[in-house]
Amino acid sequence: MRPVLTDDITISLHRGIAEIPAREWDALSSAPGEKPPDPFTSHRFLCALEDSGSVGAGSGWTPCHLLARRGGQIIGAMPLYAKSHSQGEYVFDHSWAQAFGRAGGSYYPKLQSAVPFTPATGRRFLCRPEFEDIVRAALLEGALRLCRKNALSSFHITFCTAAEACAGQKMGLMHRVGQQFHWVNEGYRDFQDFLSRLSSRKRKAIRRERTRAQAFGGEIHLLSGNQLKPAHWEAFWQFYQDTGARKWGTPYLTRAFFDQVQAHMREDVLLVMCERNGRWVAGALNFIGADTLYGRYWGAIEDHPFLHFEVCYYQAIEFAIRQGLARIEAGAQGEHKLARGYLPVATHSLHWIADAGFRRAVAEFLSQERAAVDEDIEILTSMGPFRRGGVDRD
Repeated sequence: MRPVLTDDITISLHRGIAEIPAREWDALSSAPGEKPPDPFTSHRFLCALEDSGSVGAGSGWTPCHLLARRGGQIIGAMPLYAKSHSQGEYVFDHSWAQAFGRAGGSYYPKLQSAVPFTPATGRRFLCRPEFEDIVRAALLEGALRLCRKNALSSFHITFCTAAEACAGQKMGLMHRVGQQFHWVNEGYRDFQDFLSRLSSRKRKAIRRERTRAQAFGGEIHLLSGNQLKPAHWEAFWQFYQDTGARKWGTPYLTRAFFDQVQAHMREDVLLVMCERNGRWVAGALNFIGADTLYGRYWGAIEDHPFLHFEVCYYQAIEFAIRQGLARIEAGAQGEHKLARGYLPVATHSLHWIADAGFRRAVAEFLSQERAAVDEDIEILTSMGPFRRGGVDRD
């Protein structure tokens, strides 16, 4: 793709994150010396995906990242992929692809701004704060020109921030709303303080679950930074393979990805591992952002009652409270999280479809879907586990 000029901003396409200097890419996501809001749009995370072969040739995720320059200075970027399927996105458009195919169109390939296999909200228009509006417009124009030049059916921006969703709507993109369950730290002193805010029934249920889980016959270890060793990743790879095979048929990430994380991102990781009779039997992988803990993967080679809830949710809550983190994003799906203190929140994505008729049909669908999601969030919030006021003693 030849550079695209928008006013005095030049947009260029890059077939791999390694083509872009890490320092310049990361300068767009956080101030110097500060931890980025989330680790997933960092150069090292995207590089780990590409260098490990988790994305790239044969994966259906072909990198085509965009950079925005002004006077030779990089002022914006967008993580971008050409997609030949809809796997690993967590904002499902399979029905759109099927409908477009029945009408005689070809939905794939399409263009996607996302972090592969990562349903975590984060910025997709990376830009220096003083250039936000013009960079967003320039990056969008660059992506749409790429679609038109290559006859791509559509362009999608998934798990963007609410501010980006608002800006995208103003630029003519269609807005889609989804739902996840997040835990919010209301200044809790410790886990007991958190429990005290729940209804008596929910509080007692969590205590019973934790007692059963912690009686699995082993120990739970929280590992981060230099505590992490290659043996931990070898064990976790077995857990991940089992979960991936059951959920997706084929795991998305390669074994080499976890070696890349060990080498370059172990300070951004919390690995909760369960050891029993001298071997690792279960574990959960979390990534640590500036103020958020991101739960990503769980797996086990032994089945123990409630151990999943202990490792993925309760240990995560205790860690977040100790570290003063503001929230936990526990990934996609799972109304079972509601009873454990995680409340429904809206997630956002933006969409552009080339075909005018199909675009109108999708817009109508999204309008109806938004109303249903809004109602669902309202109902589920009202069913949350927190006390409604007054004193509630055990």
